[in-house]
Formats: sequence, C-alpha cells, structure tokens
Amino acid sequence: MLYLLTLFLSISLGVVLFKLRQLRRGLRSLEQALSQRQRFLKENDSKHYGMDWDRLCDAINASSAELNRLQLYRTSQLAQLEATLGSLQEAVLIVDDRNQILLANHALQSIFPDAKNIIGSRLELVLHSREFLDYVASVRTGKSKSQQPIEFAGSKGSIWAEATGTLVPPLDGQKDQWALFVLHNITRQRQLEAVRQDFVANVSHELRTPLSVIKGYIETLVDGHREMPIEDRERFLATVQRHTERLNSLLDDLLTLSRLESINPGLALESVSLNNLINEVLEDYRSRPAGSKHNLKSSIDPNIGSILVDPLKITQIFENLLNNALKYTPVDSEIGVSARRHENEVEICVKDNGQGIPATDLPHIFERFYRVDKGRSREKGGTGLGLSIVKHIVQLHGGRVWAESEPGQGSAFYFTLPLKT
Repeated sequence: MLYLLTLFLSISLGVVLFKLRQLRRGLRSLEQALSQRQRFLKENDSKHYGMDWDRLCDAINASSAELNRLQLYRTSQLAQLEATLGSLQEAVLIVDDRNQILLANHALQSIFPDAKNIIGSRLELVLHSREFLDYVASVRTGKSKSQQPIEFAGSKGSIWAEATGTLVPPLDGQKDQWALFVLHNITRQRQLEAVRQDFVANVSHELRTPLSVIKGYIETLVDGHREMPIEDRERFLATVQRHTERLNSLLDDLLTLSRLESINPGLALESVSLNNLINEVLEDYRSRPAGSKHNLKSSIDPNIGSILVDPLKITQIFENLLNNALKYTPVDSEIGVSARRHENEVEICVKDNGQGIPATDLPHIFERFYRVDKGRSREKGGTGLGLSIVKHIVQLHGGRVWAESEPGQGSAFYFTLPLKT
C-alpha cells in the first residue's frame, strides 16, 4: 500500500514538473513577444494552459499593440517637429531634465559649426557657455527673461545668440520636464555694432582735433585782433585755413567711403585702356609741385589692352596711392607704377623707396583711420581713410588689395582687377 502511494505521488510530481516546464517555455515565448512588441500567437504554442492563460495572452497582445501605437505616434510627432524646425533659420533644441539634447535642427549646426554628435550629448559638451547653462536653469525655475543675449565660445571666436526658452511636456509621457530653446544668431549684429561704435569714436576724435585748433585760434583772434601784430594774425588765419581744409578733406573722404559702402555704390563701367589711364594720371602728377620733385615712372605690360572698370574710381585709387607715396618719400625719390597681366586678372603695383612700414602695422593699414605714424600723418594732412577707400573700390571691381614693405626699403601697394569683356 505504501509502495502504491509513493508511486502515485511520484507520477503526480512528474506530471506537475512537466506542466511547469511547459508553462515556463510558454512564458518565455510570451516574454520574448512582449519585449519585441510583437503579437503572441497562441496557435504557435500547441499546448493549452486553460482560460486564464488565454486571458493573459490577450492582455499582453493588447498591451503590445498599445505600445506600438504610442511609439508610432511619438515617432510621427518627432518627425513632424523635425520637419517643421528644419526650415527655421533659428537654432532650436530640446533638452531633458538632465541637460541631455533630445532634438536639434540643422540651423544649430550652421550657427555652431563646432557642435558634433549633438543628439544624445550633454548640453554643456556641445554649447560652451556658462551663461547659457545658467539661463537653462532659470527657465526650469520660471525665473528667466523672455529674451537674453548670450555669448558662446567657438574655435573661431565668440558666437552671440539671443536665447528664448520655455518648458514643454515630454512626448513620451514621462514625469520629467523638457525644455525648448530657440537661439537667434546675432553675431553679425554685434560685430556691426562694435564697428559702428569704433567708427563713431574715430570720427569724433578726428573732428575734435582740428575743431579744437580752429576754435582756439578764432577765440584768440576775436578777443585780441586789434592789438595783435599783423604777422601773428596772418599766421593764425593760415592755421585756421589749413585745419579747415583738413576738415573738408575728412568730410569728403567720409562721404566717399559712405557711398562705396552703400547698397548701390554706382559703378560706371567702361572699357578703357589701362596704359592710357595710368600715363594720364602720372602726367597730371608730374605737373604738380609735389610730383615734380620726384621721379615718376611707369611699366605697363602691352598685352593688357583694354579693361572694363569705372575710370573715375580707378583714378581715385592711383591718386590715393600716389599721394601717400609723395608724402612719405624724400625729394628726388623714385615712384613707379607697374601693371602685369596674369591669367584672368591684371596685377597693378605702386612702389616707392621711402621709409617703409613696420611688419606689425601691415595687416591694419587698410582699416579706417589707421595710421602708422599718427602725429606725422596729421601733420601731412592725411585723413586716415585713403587706403580704406582704395580697398573698397578694388573690392567693388572684384579684385584684391595688399601691401608689402620692409622698413627703410620702401613700400609696394598691390591690387588686382579682373579681366572682363
């Protein structure tokens, strides 16, 4: 009897263990289907585990279908969002509560060329600005400004952007809070503002000097012209006249520069003989008192022929370069103008054997109001705008301009003009 009971229990235990192994295999198949978000087909499992098993399979299949629907909806939302943001000029990015970038449009890469592997990266590793990280934190606490200009560090200099941020609900339904930021590139505006401020400061300084002299001499003349010796009075009037002419020259150059930098500078292109144009300018200078004391020479490549330029503006280039050469070279010095033809352009050079330009000043000489020797330039009547005017005229013609010099061995100013037909 005991033997039969033991045998019965053993058989029952074996059946239970067999059923458990079958159920475990079924659960593994169900788990695999759930992880892959695939429908579990009961037909694939020939074993039947009862009604509870069927209800469990139905519930799992319904959950998988809902997860797939939500994932498809989220993917569709992100695709629509990326398509919308892709056409914007402003940089747009979305970060989670751990400052991990979830979404960024193409404009972010164009504004911040150093930003690599954006999606999934930490914000501080992509955009280098402590100020921006503080702004992100203030957006999350609701204490941020509506718009804030922020400076970012870049490999080629600072990048300025106007940032706007707001909190957005996460698309995946999680409880963490996402933040959306729009960055408008204002680097160009900042640079132009800096240029404008420098320009206003330079103009004010350049105008103040002759005006102060004129004011001082006029006040002296008004107060004491009756008792003043006629020689002193004539000397005072000559000084006033000289500084008035300097003011007039400065205003003329400012107007010229303003017209050249305008949207429509008004180039009047004509087909002219470069050889004739250069020789006419040199002949005019040989008849002037300053030019007659120097040896003016020309060397023109006969293969150049006619070029399409604005002759008045090209003449202005030669006048500015020759005036500089005459001012800063001793009497009886040689000043040469040469022109050589290359493949698609003409290279023109105005060379003197004067005092030369230090290497540290060469990169800046075409900037407005830049002077190598400030005191001596003002003494000789320079406005500091001549070479800047030369640069703008050359660039309007599609050419390049540069200078080469060795202190004590003279200077050579080069510019190119494209050959157009």
